[in-house]
Amino acid sequence: MTIERIDPPAQAGEREMLRAYLDFHRATLAMKVEGLTDEQLRRRSMPPSTLSLLGLVRHLAEVERTWFRRVVNGEDIPLVWSDEGDYQAAFDDGGSTGASAFATWQAEVAHSRRIEEAAESLDVTAYQPRWDKEVSLRLIMLHMIHEYARHNGHADFLREGVDGATGP
Repeated sequence: MTIERIDPPAQAGEREMLRAYLDFHRATLAMKVEGLTDEQLRRRSMPPSTLSLLGLVRHLAEVERTWFRRVVNGEDIPLVWSDEGDYQAAFDDGGSTGASAFATWQAEVAHSRRIEEAAESLDVTAYQPRWDKEVSLRLIMLHMIHEYARHNGHADFLREGVDGATGP
């Protein structure tokens, strides 16, 4: 599968710009894991860290689910990989295959896109229980860009450690 990553526009409205940057970072994650075996996706960085590319995909699926489905949409659904609400569980491979984790991530991204597109504006607010405050969709979009950018930096190092690949 070839991942298409489109450069965000240099000029656009706020919502279009936020969508474009978030999709740019989503595509970057997909590019970092493309073509790797399950064994390569499970490879950990260096002790004592247990971070892996598979764990990052699982974590970002959880992040998408939490912010868009649970917070914005108010869905009363459990986390994907922890019925106990343990956000760290996603970082463990939990026996997942790369294909199943990637499919879950893609499904959560699709839900997130639908929810964001249906929202009346970036000023829509929702309650974030972990932060104990109302947050706007604008903040959520910015937070998601931050989350992906940070973890894509981790993915750069992890991928280089797996097969020497660097770049986009």
